[in-house]
Amino acid sequence: MSTHNAAVPVLRARGLVKRYGHVTALDGADFELLPGEVMAVIGDNGAGKSTLIKALTGALTPDQGEILLNGKRVSFHGPIDARRHGIETVYQDLAVAPSMDIASNMFLGREIRRRGPLGSVLRMLDKKRMRLEAAEHMAELKIGLGSLTQSVETLSGGQRQAVAVARAVAWASSVVVMDEPTAALGVKESGQVLDLIRRVRDRGLPVVLISHNMPHVFEIADRIHVQRLGRRAALIKPGDYSMSEVVAIMTGALQVEADGKGTVVADEGAAKAAGLSEG
Repeated sequence: MSTHNAAVPVLRARGLVKRYGHVTALDGADFELLPGEVMAVIGDNGAGKSTLIKALTGALTPDQGEILLNGKRVSFHGPIDARRHGIETVYQDLAVAPSMDIASNMFLGREIRRRGPLGSVLRMLDKKRMRLEAAEHMAELKIGLGSLTQSVETLSGGQRQAVAVARAVAWASSVVVMDEPTAALGVKESGQVLDLIRRVRDRGLPVVLISHNMPHVFEIADRIHVQRLGRRAALIKPGDYSMSEVVAIMTGALQVEADGKGTVVADEGAAKAAGLSEG
């Protein structure tokens, strides 16, 4: 696990509010991501974690609150704007082009044109350069996929995930956000993706991991952001709590005080459902 000092958070949100009519999706939500860490974001359905992530990646504009990137206040006008600020997202559906080759997917939307009139007038791509640079990015993350000229549709689920992650890392300068990266993978490929996340962190890029897989969260995360009822219910370290206690925080059966100590609330039904009651 990474260790952190009193560094300025790379990405921070304070008091985010987002309403959809009478529904409040975010109710004064806070968030902070430190340099070089994997931050897991978890929460029950309807907790507001997806809305929080969309606000942090420019997919929506919060009604209130502020977002700071490297200590400076920012206002994203869309996902492309967030990408310009160095925030890359690996979505659950990967957003890859199956019929295109690996190198082309790495440069999807950022294609390199050939020099001179061939590129400026005829709009021809510099495929050789893109393959060379794609190979360099793959090598840096120790991803071995064979020929970069093979189409993505020939790859396994884990290999496609590796392509999507490598693309995000290649272009991210601030943060990489991963939405359920192991959801559709088997045990072996999930392990490979977790190793890949570690290598991304080791390169100095902080990672925001949205996941429902609690064993994966406890294996990979440096800290866990628990979202509940539209706000942050807890910010904890995996080693300080058990999985059942973290689930209890998600459901409201366990409340975490400011000093980090947990206190079971008087909701016996919730505590029993979370596996915390003595009975």
